[in-house]
Formats: sequence, structure tokens, C-alpha cells
Amino acid sequence: MSLAWCLMPRRHVTDGFFRIQMLIVLGLAVLAALVTSRLWGGAAQATIAGPLGPTVTAWSFVCLAGIAYLGSFVWALGRRSPGTVCIGLIAVLSSALLGFSSWSIGPAAEKYPGLAMATELSTSFLLGVSMVAMLLGHWYLTASGMPLAPLSRLTTLLGAATMIRLVLAAVGLALAGSLLRTGDQTVMMALRWLAGLVGPLMVVVMVWRILKYHNTQSATGVLYVGVMLTLIGELTATLLSRELCVPV
Repeated sequence: MSLAWCLMPRRHVTDGFFRIQMLIVLGLAVLAALVTSRLWGGAAQATIAGPLGPTVTAWSFVCLAGIAYLGSFVWALGRRSPGTVCIGLIAVLSSALLGFSSWSIGPAAEKYPGLAMATELSTSFLLGVSMVAMLLGHWYLTASGMPLAPLSRLTTLLGAATMIRLVLAAVGLALAGSLLRTGDQTVMMALRWLAGLVGPLMVVVMVWRILKYHNTQSATGVLYVGVMLTLIGELTATLLSRELCVPV
């Protein structure tokens, strides 16, 4: 999500949108800090914490939550320069935490560490862009005077993120193709591609056509479908990666 904020034309978006985005990150960071702390079991800690360990990772998420909390205040006050600094800090810290978590102990990460990291980063980018685009579409309902440039940019980024994810998924499919031994795995792989990759590309095309008529409400509905498709695709990919020990 934070990378999408960095790449979108923020000057055309009202301050309230970014205040709400900061509050969303605040909630997610607090949840991640709780999961990586010792309130949960060791399996959850090892999966998320990676080489940093649960303590360092949990406190990193606390710092991330603090930055998001501060960002919600400065955006509420209309201070765009400090707000932009908070966006940059969130992007750097969250990307670093995501990169370290991709090194977590696991068969897929052990066999293909580079592919596993690229897969995690591209998955995060795809899910984040789709979510931000959908939320921005909803924001047009309260700020109808905003130009279409931000939503058009996010739609383009969604297409680019989907293409990057498609290339990495194709590499994973080439490595895991011979490992698909059951009908259930084949069905899941088909679901992963149709819902998680082909579906978002169709969403991008539809949104682009809808925006030609300046109909942001209809575009938002289509983007909501895109969020659901990407979630289904990436959840299916996670299950397959655990079964096949290959990032797909």
C-alpha cells in the first residue's frame, strides 16, 4: 500500500484519504506486532519474524504503528510535507520487514530464496495496489471534484503489478508443473491463475474503459471485484507453495 502512495500523484488527492490510509496501516501494524510477540505460539512467530527474531520484528511493527499514528495526525492537520515523510518511512520499513520475513524457515524459501523474496514483494505490491485503488474509488464519492489522474495511475500500477506477478508465477509453474500429482492441486493451480492473474488483468481493462466515461462509482465496483480476485489468487498460491515447496 505504501508503495502505491509513493507512486500515485498525491497532489490531486485530498488530505483525508491519506489520514484514513494511515489509520489502516496503524491497525495492520498493531495486529502484526501482536502476532509476532510472545502472546501467540512459536509457529506464528517463526513464520512472520524470519531472521530478525520475534522480539526485533515485533518492536519494528510497533515503530511502524507509531509512524502511522503520527502520520494520521499530520495529514488531519493538512501538513502534506511531514505526511509525505511518514509515507516514505512506512514504505522503507514495511519493505524491509517484508524482505526479511520472506527468508523465514520453510521448504520453498530454502530451495528458491531469490524467487521466494521476489514472490513475496510482488504479492504485497499487487494486493496493496488493488486495495488502495479500490479505497480511492470510494473516496471519490466524498470528494467528487478530484481529477481522475490518481485513479488512472493506480489502475496502470495494478496492471503492471499483475504482469510482474504473472511472470514470477510462470517461473513457479515451470518449476512445479511436474509436482502436480492430484486433481485437487491442478484445480487449485487453475484457480490461482484464473482468479489471481487473468481476473485482475480483465479488471484493469474494464476500469480503463469505464474511466473514459468518468464513472468512478462503477469503476470502484469493478475494483472491489479485483480486490477479491487477488485475495483468492494469492491465498490459493500460498496453499500451493506450502504443498509443492515452490513459490507459485
